Amino acid sequence: MRTIHLLLLAGLTSTASSSGAQAPLPIAPAGVPVALPGGARTHAPRPTSPSITAADLETRLYIVADDSMEGREAGRRGQQRANAYLARELKRLGLRPAGDDGSWFQTIPLAVRRPDNASTLRVGGSPGADLVQFTDYVLVPRLGLQTFLGGQPYGGAFVGSNVPTTYGGRIGDQVLVAPEHVRGRVVVFAAPTGAGGRPMLNFWARDNLLRYHAAAAVVIVGGLDAGVPGFFRATRDAYVDSTKPGPALTVLLLTTAAGERLLGAPLSTLTIGEEGRPLTGRVRFVDTPTDVPAQNVVAILPGSDPVLKHQYVAVGSHIDHVGVLPMALDHDSVRVFNAIARPRGADDPPRAPTAEQAEHIRVAIDSVHHARPVRRDSINNGADDDGSGAVIALEIAESFAKAARAPKRSLLFVWHTAEEKGLYGAQYFSDHPTVPRDSIVAQVNMDQMGRGDPEDAPPGGANALVVIGSRRLSTELGDLADRVNAQPQHRFTLDYSFDRDGDPTNAYCRSDHYMYARFGIPIVFFSAAAWHIDYHMVSDEAQYIDYP
Repeated sequence: MRTIHLLLLAGLTSTASSSGAQAPLPIAPAGVPVALPGGARTHAPRPTSPSITAADLETRLYIVADDSMEGREAGRRGQQRANAYLARELKRLGLRPAGDDGSWFQTIPLAVRRPDNASTLRVGGSPGADLVQFTDYVLVPRLGLQTFLGGQPYGGAFVGSNVPTTYGGRIGDQVLVAPEHVRGRVVVFAAPTGAGGRPMLNFWARDNLLRYHAAAAVVIVGGLDAGVPGFFRATRDAYVDSTKPGPALTVLLLTTAAGERLLGAPLSTLTIGEEGRPLTGRVRFVDTPTDVPAQNVVAILPGSDPVLKHQYVAVGSHIDHVGVLPMALDHDSVRVFNAIARPRGADDPPRAPTAEQAEHIRVAIDSVHHARPVRRDSINNGADDDGSGAVIALEIAESFAKAARAPKRSLLFVWHTAEEKGLYGAQYFSDHPTVPRDSIVAQVNMDQMGRGDPEDAPPGGANALVVIGSRRLSTELGDLADRVNAQPQHRFTLDYSFDRDGDPTNAYCRSDHYMYARFGIPIVFFSAAAWHIDYHMVSDEAQYIDYP
């Protein structure tokens, strides 16, 4: 990466105003040896220098994206190891810790959430009317990520004795019961119907029912008739900030048989507003600590101006990734398949290749395996996402720390955790900043900065740099980015195509900068190639990064 970020930050920190490319993946006929592109799988670390260099970035990224980091999943030991590396380097460089209690780390409230096996649910008050969890009913967990990214804030608990029930209608119909008529009651809906008139499990595709938040619970009848999907039983990580609790609608899915027991009649005979039998029970999720604390890494380089040093330019990336797969895959087969049928990696929905693609994939994989043996891999190393941004931030810290004079403003470095789980590290830091929030004059965010060659199909073309959000809250910040880039040693093609209202990828909201922007802090977000064949794959490794 070039030093556009360093010079942009130099402008921000001194302003008084407060506002070697890889070859394409070769595909050869079966039986012909193939050498897939990429550097060496391992790299001997070398001492880093104050200058931001390709060699420094390579040394740092091979460390951060090493198999020993186990995919750096938030709340797991691999990310703790990566954090320890960052802290050692920051201490060596002479920065000041700015986490909890004078440490380098800020712990965020991430927990492991699972359904409570001791949950009980009974129709009416008489014994023998119990419903069986995972057979008759399930409690719906939070679905997806943040609500502004399409997630659904379910996951509430039901606790009550003889709570009255009311039939609300069938989801998807024009007329449903009015929310004010079911306040404090259990409102029961028939599931929407899909193909062949069968009840749909994913009722939220028709109506998320969030306007019924004042009900004691929302019950959906019919979606479980084909069985209980495994993801309702699964454990998942949950962000639970007790100081700023978010909405959590309580939703229960019931089979048709269980729902008709509750309502006392077949669904087809009911009218909106009819009362059913009362519901009694205690259904909830249980939270336990993650393997290790999920933590941001926070450091400060104090500014040199007596007044401006109390203002901060925040520099951010996320240090977490998505961890380890439950089963190993063949590394080269993943790359070949994606090069032919899934060029945006995990951002492309999984689908079967066409017959022509399937034959092309078979021939190409045969060629690769003729050249070298199968390489089994289960670790999502996250070299580009976002090891690349993390090591650039560390190089920026080293460059400023070793400079003859510190910038006028202070630099606030935050390596966020749990970005992949929902931007939770940035959410927690911006909700609970370790410096006064109104002293942060701008935030510069970097995510996926190590790719962008022709095989990655960057939307802006060769030498492009995606820029998002730089003028949404401060035209001054956007103008500064353009002025820095116009200098002869840079001249990136700045790609603003994702930075528009209605962007179908919702890119402005998809990385950590958004959590600063929601407080009115001007941000600029850089990315070299957001999606490529290795995106969220076991093949996102340091050997495929374009260090120059």
